[in-house]
Amino acid sequence: MTTTPTSTRPAVRRTRGLHASRTRVALLLLVPMLLVLAAVAGYPLARTIYLSFTDYNILQDPAPKWIGLGNYWFTTPEGVGLGVLQTPEWWQSVWNTVKFTVGSVLLETVLGLAFALIINSKIKGRGFLRTAILVPWAIPTVVSAQMWNWMYNDSFGVISQWGQKLGFLHTGESFLSNPDTALAALVAVDVWKTTPFMALLLLAGLQTIPSDMYEAADVDGASPWTQFWRLTLPLLTPALLVALIFRTLDALRVFDMPYIVKGNAPETITMSIYARQQLILNSQFGFGSAISVMIFLIIMVFTAIYVTSLRVKFD
Repeated sequence: MTTTPTSTRPAVRRTRGLHASRTRVALLLLVPMLLVLAAVAGYPLARTIYLSFTDYNILQDPAPKWIGLGNYWFTTPEGVGLGVLQTPEWWQSVWNTVKFTVGSVLLETVLGLAFALIINSKIKGRGFLRTAILVPWAIPTVVSAQMWNWMYNDSFGVISQWGQKLGFLHTGESFLSNPDTALAALVAVDVWKTTPFMALLLLAGLQTIPSDMYEAADVDGASPWTQFWRLTLPLLTPALLVALIFRTLDALRVFDMPYIVKGNAPETITMSIYARQQLILNSQFGFGSAISVMIFLIIMVFTAIYVTSLRVKFD
């Protein structure tokens, strides 16, 4: 049995006291941030959850009236509508959002990785390419959405004119007016807008890979294709997963671009647009809050899946 020498016990106590003191100071410094976070994020979230259990119409009701799960599943006591989980429009918005998310994030990841590899290579004009590729991302979303809306116009839009000449569209038809192609047209706008963001994140990941590893691979006779699959992609996985998290969460809560281009059209309505429709246009704060809570839960599930994947990958 070993014992701590008497002479070292005061030093151990001093170390523990210093550590405890630093912990208390750190907690005190965190208190203002936690209070601000609770006021800015915690209270609105709690208020939204509370309103989701009420049948509150801001134009008709003086105060929220508790109805339990009526906004989620059961018919309200007055028989006004169904819960969000029984509403076809909600499931249509979920399906549209999922298709938009999968299509846009997949294309943006592939194109962003390709652009990042090109920009990271030793080519002439690399600095100019890095600047030029950020232009679509730097343009405000409202401006870029309206610009694409004009290009999709069925009368004078250049994209619609090409589609009509190539036989993809009928005369006087546009990709946005056709319900079968409207969502794909919005995906194209988002890919053009956000691919530079993915390329920037992946470029930062590529630049963390030591160059001497590629030199060693060249000495061993590995082809560029082999180097990409056996060296670049495994080492880029952390940055790739982080980029996927950011883009997936952004795509799941997308609102501005689809709303500017197509408004509340059923074939392109997203979860956020549907929530806005119920909250603002219909003044149904209770039902709209239930939709907002559902969006929050869906995003939380996706976040938990990604975080778990990261933990399993790197633990």
